[in-house]
Amino acid sequence: MRIPKLLAILAAAAMSLSLFAGCSRDNPSSKDDTGSSVNTSTTSDGDREKTRVKVAVIKGPSGAGIANLMETSAKGLALNDYEFTVVSSPEEIVNKISSGQVDIATPPTNIAATLYNNTNGNVKMLAVSTSSVLYIMENGDTIKSVADLKGKTVYSTGQGANPEYVLNYILTQNGIDPKKDVNIEFKSENDELATLLAAGTAKVALVPEPFVTTVKAKNPDIRVALDISKEWDTASQGKSQLLMGCVIGRREFIEKNQDAVLNFLNEYKESVEKATSDIETTASLCEKYEIIPKAAVAKQALPRCGLTFITGKDMMEKIKGYFDVLFKANPKSVGGALPDEGFYFNPAN
Repeated sequence: MRIPKLLAILAAAAMSLSLFAGCSRDNPSSKDDTGSSVNTSTTSDGDREKTRVKVAVIKGPSGAGIANLMETSAKGLALNDYEFTVVSSPEEIVNKISSGQVDIATPPTNIAATLYNNTNGNVKMLAVSTSSVLYIMENGDTIKSVADLKGKTVYSTGQGANPEYVLNYILTQNGIDPKKDVNIEFKSENDELATLLAAGTAKVALVPEPFVTTVKAKNPDIRVALDISKEWDTASQGKSQLLMGCVIGRREFIEKNQDAVLNFLNEYKESVEKATSDIETTASLCEKYEIIPKAAVAKQALPRCGLTFITGKDMMEKIKGYFDVLFKANPKSVGGALPDEGFYFNPAN
């Protein structure tokens, strides 16, 4: 496996969920003779041994769902002995899981597919954790449907990456030619996009959370005109979902520690459920664990972060359509090939 080349490919593909810059919090990991991390320590919980599980969490929406589990672990109440590392970019996720520094990670779904294809199947998708975090925002009141985007200038980040492919698919499915009927102005950074929209320079923009919340804080008159997740559902006629964040595990770790993986999935599901039912507590934890910088921002952003939990056959069936759209737009966005069934972890098997 050639990690530098893989990182270069993933840098463009991951833009839509790489939302914050900052420093990662690393902890030393044990390694075997090949450089892969191994389960060398367990902790006692009464009569039961806890398995050490090293987890890399990416900042932003895809990390928000795990905040409650991080707190449970910090209190010593989790079923596994978790070691969490919070990172700032998908590229860091790729490096850590490819080198065996972590066992489980939370990358964008297309990054997971790329890793699977470029590591000879050494990772598996355990669960989908995040649907779309993308929204069409308008400084005005003219956009009521996708059809209203025709003739408009739409600002966006993510040229040559997921945001562009998703927007093009939705426009095309609604009879709008992205090259002729809409003027799409790409910017390199979401911070710049938010500033242009808040200032009124940009009237319409495709914006991810938590920048939606940032924009509305700067200019409350700017509204969320379209939920891209819902527009995807309509465009695909319910045959697929726009599922952009997931949890993956190293195949070797999964095969050797299946009970620990199942424990993780159960605890992660509970964490996501609490994130959607107890927003105030979760927002505070997002700030505490540096997933989202401020609790006030997290509190407003969480309802639009698309937190979900889908596993097994249901996960595979719902995400295949999304991967198919990305592959048709640019095969490199999913690692050059659609992932086969071996990519999906199914605890029922």
